Amino acid sequence: MLLVKTPNIVKKLFPKLVWDVPTTNKEVYLTFDDGPTPEITNWVLAQLQQFNAKGTFFCIGKNIHENPEIFARLLQEGHSVGNHTNNHHNAWKVGYKCYIKNTLRAEEEIIDNYPAFKEKKLFRPPYGKFTPKIVNHLKQQQYTIVGWDIISEDYDATLSIEKVYNNVINHVQPGSIIVFHDSVKAFKNLKEVLPRVLTYLSDNGYTFKAL
Repeated sequence: MLLVKTPNIVKKLFPKLVWDVPTTNKEVYLTFDDGPTPEITNWVLAQLQQFNAKGTFFCIGKNIHENPEIFARLLQEGHSVGNHTNNHHNAWKVGYKCYIKNTLRAEEEIIDNYPAFKEKKLFRPPYGKFTPKIVNHLKQQQYTIVGWDIISEDYDATLSIEKVYNNVINHVQPGSIIVFHDSVKAFKNLKEVLPRVLTYLSDNGYTFKAL
């Protein structure tokens, strides 16, 4: 089970990952994992546009291949993109070589559609699971590996809308990196929570930036 708010001790134990952005400005970093997904990612982009918000999308390579026009749209609208492996691999369940190969496959898919990715390579491990060997390899390949300060738990269909919403607003602070998912699994919660989070944070003086 993941903790909604990443404890400071975890951030200190794994300093090679980016967990938040040090700042005193009221700005947050909304991130969306597992897309691009037909209809859902476009809906997310429409919500962000209403608030002049920029986000970061950690994309599955397979989904980019199947939905290149959605991937192109999020780039055209000024959002950042990251690698989330090609098939949403769990680093604790597949071997090192398989994981790296799958990550490289996703990287190739991203670069085929967005060559500038080579200059700013972001990666988020699916499920938040990684090993020191994987982290060291990706760092050598010039990746910035991104964790999170807050995970909304939007993917958990057993949670109420209020619980998912409060997971975010009760823990947010300047520089928070917040995880949502533009996936079918998460959409029941996301479609209710994201507009409310955008409204609440905007009304409280926050702006939304891409990594």
